[in-house]
Amino acid sequence: MKFVDQAKIHIRSGNGGAGSISFRREKYVEFGGPDGGDGGRGGDVIIRATENLNTLIDYRYRQHFRADTGTHGMGRNRTGAAGNSVVLTVPVGTQVVDAGTDGLLVDLLEDRQEALLARGGNGGWGNARFRSPVNRAPRRANPGENGEERWIRLRLKLIADAGLVGLPNAGKSTFLSAVTAARPKTADYPFTTLHPHLGVVDPDGTERLVLSDLPGLIEGAAHGAGLGHRFLGHAERCAVILHLVDATADDPVGNYNIIRNELENYGGGIQDKPQVVVIAKCDALNDDVIARVSDNLEAVVGQRPLPISSVGRTGLRPVLGAVYGHVEKIRAVGRIAGPQRINADEPAGGWQP
Repeated sequence: MKFVDQAKIHIRSGNGGAGSISFRREKYVEFGGPDGGDGGRGGDVIIRATENLNTLIDYRYRQHFRADTGTHGMGRNRTGAAGNSVVLTVPVGTQVVDAGTDGLLVDLLEDRQEALLARGGNGGWGNARFRSPVNRAPRRANPGENGEERWIRLRLKLIADAGLVGLPNAGKSTFLSAVTAARPKTADYPFTTLHPHLGVVDPDGTERLVLSDLPGLIEGAAHGAGLGHRFLGHAERCAVILHLVDATADDPVGNYNIIRNELENYGGGIQDKPQVVVIAKCDALNDDVIARVSDNLEAVVGQRPLPISSVGRTGLRPVLGAVYGHVEKIRAVGRIAGPQRINADEPAGGWQP
């Protein structure tokens, strides 16, 4: 399935049904009177998060979603049926943004979390509602309330425990395939990863880690260079940043600084997250070169980088242990906020005709 993390769609709730103008005409009934029923309520547009999806591909080729109109009222005081609602199912971690104001409407962080995006219009009153002592035969009924409509943007930010960042060909995809069952594309040329990949690893047999392999960054990504920084949004929800540095590069320290500068330019709190620095591809170097690269990086980073070889599968367990140590601390305090809803400040009575 193709990975899609952004979509723009138009939603519209259903109009309320119109009230009915009707009078009771029944044999052997001396006094009839008005008996027009109310119109049915229009359908809502609801968005719901599910763990069974990991892409917004369903909204790439269909952009318009409209709920049903409520049924009109009928005689004999029959109220019209409510219109069917539309439920938009999206992956957990999806943000809903108003396309007109760029304001965040809701952030879906939990499975089965729901939010009301557009409320259906109330049905109009039938003429039976307008009967009074001075108006025994009202010939008046209200139309239904119009539904709401708006353009919204869906923005998926994958929820992972650790996000892998680094320059292209730093060994991120190889590392993911070595520690998890994920099989991202790997090759000896840059930008083999074009969209994020998720992998699950079980470091101690009791707790699992979800790793996210992000496409490689280059200098100037925050300003649109290369693949840009759009995929860094997936790292915003990570508990820890796993920074891979190619040990065989000409300037590993310079490569590390490039990525750190891009994280700071992007913002979003990514630069403040705890990080684990890893020197990859150590199977191609001798111990003296690895020690020299580690010393140089330690002077800049402030922590001793961990050497690994994803191909030789050496040094992987200490890296996972360091990542799990950070994740365990954040899980203890709870890093995910509770459900958020919109339209919560609407008066309880709603619209009245």
